[in-house]
Amino acid sequence: MKNDRSDRSDGSDRSVGSDVGGALRPSGGYRKLHSFQVATVVYDGTVSFCERFVDKRSRLVDQMVQAARSGRQNIAEGSRASSTSSQTELRLVNVARASLDELLLDYEDFLRQRGMPTWAPESPEAVAVRNLWRAGAPNAERYSPWLDHANPAVVANALICLIHQANFLLDRQKRALEHDFVQRGGYSENLAAARIAERKRQQSEGVAQEAPTCPKCGQPMVLRTAHKGQRSGSRFWGCPRYPECLGARDYDR
Repeated sequence: MKNDRSDRSDGSDRSVGSDVGGALRPSGGYRKLHSFQVATVVYDGTVSFCERFVDKRSRLVDQMVQAARSGRQNIAEGSRASSTSSQTELRLVNVARASLDELLLDYEDFLRQRGMPTWAPESPEAVAVRNLWRAGAPNAERYSPWLDHANPAVVANALICLIHQANFLLDRQKRALEHDFVQRGGYSENLAAARIAERKRQQSEGVAQEAPTCPKCGQPMVLRTAHKGQRSGSRFWGCPRYPECLGARDYDR
């Protein structure tokens, strides 16, 4: 199987969310995830497998390629979503896991329906494929003796081993994400905490200056922040009866 695409881990795909009271986490960097690296080999291997061993008129080609692609793409999308939504990241990791499970069944069906052997988990062949993990980041070239093999049973079994490996990594990734969510909370929880802290700050500043009365209706005024116009971001005293009453006073720090 030929693959000319580089598997760079230079962080060029990494984006960082704005810091809102520490609520946003770094996102992206998915090329460094081992789950993404294995899923990439599975995707490329599946495209090659279908081109070589599956009738191009069969719906199975589209199903297998799309399942392999979904596994890879959802890992990347989940990583990109991590800064603003831990729940979205977890959901997309689950989608990736489900897509790879679907692909796993397709390979098992391919072997069973053609009377081809399935490697036992502890067979020498399966162990040899799994042991390549210790050689470093997964790439298509390292697995080429199996993925480029002329026997479709060898290729299918090797890809089954890789799918199991990707699923193991995704399960470990899910546990880490769940633990992080419990310890740190998600984006919504952190944003709410930042908002509460800001309200307390505003209230403490408001105490320092007694609220004046509205120049139009005499009601005690409330401290507000302008969101539009030339004074956007500045603070002022506004009438609590707004928009019925448009009374306003400057806020003196």
